Amino acid sequence: MGMDEPNREPAGKPVGRRVVLGMLGLGALGVAVGGPVSSVIAKIGENDPTGLSGLLPATGGFRYYSVVGKDPEVSPADYRLTVNGLVANKLDISFADLAAMPQTGITHDFQCVTGWRVNDVAWSGVLLSDLLRLAQVSPTARAVRFTSFDGVYTESLTMEQAMRPDVLVASSMLGGPVSNDHGGPVRLFVAPMYGYKSLKWLGGIEATSTVQPGYWEVRGYDADAWVGKSNGRDDAPTV
Repeated sequence: MGMDEPNREPAGKPVGRRVVLGMLGLGALGVAVGGPVSSVIAKIGENDPTGLSGLLPATGGFRYYSVVGKDPEVSPADYRLTVNGLVANKLDISFADLAAMPQTGITHDFQCVTGWRVNDVAWSGVLLSDLLRLAQVSPTARAVRFTSFDGVYTESLTMEQAMRPDVLVASSMLGGPVSNDHGGPVRLFVAPMYGYKSLKWLGGIEATSTVQPGYWEVRGYDADAWVGKSNGRDDAPTV
């Protein structure tokens, strides 16, 4: 995950759903009272092997999380995105290639499964469906797997989900480039799902025959992460 999803931790050290959801009340407290909650977090951190006590507000209301000890950094000039698997036309795309393709803008709330939300975040990039069509996905493909160039994080969508008009390979956020902290120069944005599905530092897209559980799914999270499905207060997807 990244600046929007479950937390920075050493690679291979799982954080379970119960622990994450158990932080909801603490997160709400931080929003309500600001500074004083930091001392509470510090005390919890003394006995918190998950690293969840490290959650801190970041610019624009986002919070920063990662699943690796050191985040990768790739410049736009060096960036490459591969599209392969069950496709007739394998792709190796540069950042400039993406910028030259038709761009789609989406403004949508960003909702983390831990309870916080940033309203009306403007994203822009290439529709995932456009890339899949360009790659000529095989009729036998039923899902899409995504890999991060952090070397650890993965995610998946069904092919039906991947072809939605609100799923972006995003290179712009809030009117500027996607920063490295936010998973740039290119990241996935799955508008109708919780933030852990919007994989940061996107490096690979693979058409597959079945859904392959991602990093957090194998640790107990829902594969179908529609906002509103588990917390009962947000709108269900309408697109």
